[in-house]
Amino acid sequence: MRAMLTSCLLLALAATAAAGEMAQIGKVTIHDPWARASLGTTGSSAVYMTLEIEGDEADRLVAAVTPAAERAELHSHVMDQGVARMRPVRAVEVAPGAPTVLQPGGLHLMLLGLKQELAEGGTLPLTVTFEKAGSAEIEVPILGLAAGMERGGRHGAHHGGAGTH
Repeated sequence: MRAMLTSCLLLALAATAAAGEMAQIGKVTIHDPWARASLGTTGSSAVYMTLEIEGDEADRLVAAVTPAAERAELHSHVMDQGVARMRPVRAVEVAPGAPTVLQPGGLHLMLLGLKQELAEGGTLPLTVTFEKAGSAEIEVPILGLAAGMERGGRHGAHHGGAGTH
């Protein structure tokens, strides 16, 4: 009976953690990070999250790295003659008073040159670096290929493409 209760408690804690992942790096809080599953080991994927900062001073997300990809780039989407295109950015501002949301169709971390499959239900180690708060490794849950495609859902609207970013 005790083993069963312990198992139930561990499952409940795991479900709670997966539904509301959070990490603190200096004054920056990272909420609900997630990565989209990949189609095998070829191609790319993306990581999304919400960033908030305490106090009156802004910070900037300036880099990210993961052993699962050759490189991670900060990207935004811009409309170019009615077509949404990704563009690299040098940094992502995290200003006091309003969350900075990395989401499909907007700012995101693009994972290029995947070295391993990102399988739904797994996690991705990701080191993020902020200009002032410094660096820290976080574990990012990997969601399915359809994650973020629902309108008005937890992860916003999908921006098009084959579900790889």
